[in-house]
Amino acid sequence: MAPVDPEFPCLLTLSIPLPDHRLASYTLRTLQVDAELSPLVRRSFSVQPPIGSCTPTGSVIEDERKTVLRVDYKATTDRMLRVAVNGFMESLNLILHIMEELDEDILAAKST
Repeated sequence: MAPVDPEFPCLLTLSIPLPDHRLASYTLRTLQVDAELSPLVRRSFSVQPPIGSCTPTGSVIEDERKTVLRVDYKATTDRMLRVAVNGFMESLNLILHIMEELDEDILAAKST
């Protein structure tokens, strides 16, 4: 585990499973365009395979298994962390609702 940054001691990691790599990547790219509003909060995004999945490193299959959006937050105070995560969750909720309404693959999967 990396040492805690004394300027940003409050940490939170979110792991959000999504149905497939394509939707995880879309979500990542959609959320990345908005910079964090406060200089007192920092965040980073990545798409990872679910914990426990095993594939050869560097393979195309490895990329396709990356279905979990990981968001790492660090902030100066608990309050700043809470405010930033609340805003993130509202954005994520909107993205997921749009995917549900507009993505044909999601609708096809629901009907089977």
